[in-house]
Amino acid sequence: MNISDMPKQQEGFAQFDENFRAGFASLVGRPNAGKSTLTNALVGDKVAITSSKPQTTRHTIRGIVHRSEFQLVLVDTPGLHRPRTLLGKRLNGLVIDTLSEVDVVGFCIPADEKVGPGDRFIAAQLTKLPHKRVVALVTKVDKVTREELAEQLMAVDQLGREHLADEGNQADGFAQIIPVSAIEGEQTEVVVEQLAAMMPKSPPLYPEGELTDEPEAIMVAELVREAALEDVRDELPHSIAVVVEEMVPREDRPADKPLLDVRVSIHVERDSQKAIIIGKRGARLKAIGTDARAGIVKLLGTPVYLDLHVKVTKEWQRDPKKLGRLGF
Repeated sequence: MNISDMPKQQEGFAQFDENFRAGFASLVGRPNAGKSTLTNALVGDKVAITSSKPQTTRHTIRGIVHRSEFQLVLVDTPGLHRPRTLLGKRLNGLVIDTLSEVDVVGFCIPADEKVGPGDRFIAAQLTKLPHKRVVALVTKVDKVTREELAEQLMAVDQLGREHLADEGNQADGFAQIIPVSAIEGEQTEVVVEQLAAMMPKSPPLYPEGELTDEPEAIMVAELVREAALEDVRDELPHSIAVVVEEMVPREDRPADKPLLDVRVSIHVERDSQKAIIIGKRGARLKAIGTDARAGIVKLLGTPVYLDLHVKVTKEWQRDPKKLGRLGF
């Protein structure tokens, strides 16, 4: 769903002060920069899956922050990177399209990794967005010392001056540089308030209490993929795609004891990968189901029977038709 597809203001919204602000801020960064973890921390609930594996996020995810003075819609995006597959190219295109529609960009740069080619690649992409304010969010500050953080803040400032100055964004580089720890909750409210201050004056865009507009089937698929990503390595994380085939109430169940049948396909690219996902005597697939089911039950608020199937879809990351069938 594009931002342009967002719900229009509906009848039933309360009257708000004319100074109320509402708008979109997109979080970008290289893979594993902490974007999804920060999104969840700012929203105050889990709306995006997280993993230590790069390129965990594969589509835009919107989390909504509600305050009495503003409504901030955070758009988590896939990590921008130099693509090696058709999937990678499509994910990069999705990010660039999203950035062109938001009010502010939050550029996530981890404090525990030196500014490198990946960050400079993203900064160069941001120069294609004239007149767009960019805030540097230095994430994972809980992992470094004060001295290391100071060095990183100076390096980030230099990155902004080299790539964003005099490009129609802001004269001196980044609009702001904010160190933050999503895990410790350090400076998360500062990030929310500073991003919200850059939003246009507008009535609320979503009803009070709504934390995301992601379809339930997409969130269920993401929870299964998150569980499948645990303890896998090499190329396998990139080869996993998950599709919800069916979500239907179990027939003949009493009203006070509902059960939802959820049938999910886990796609990999090779038979050897299928064997890894299933595990010895099905043990790994069972563990994936157990981990995912807990999150799905919390999400849907009803007991779930989760039926997982592993399928081999050869070279799906490079095949346009297969990518389309898998939702990319």
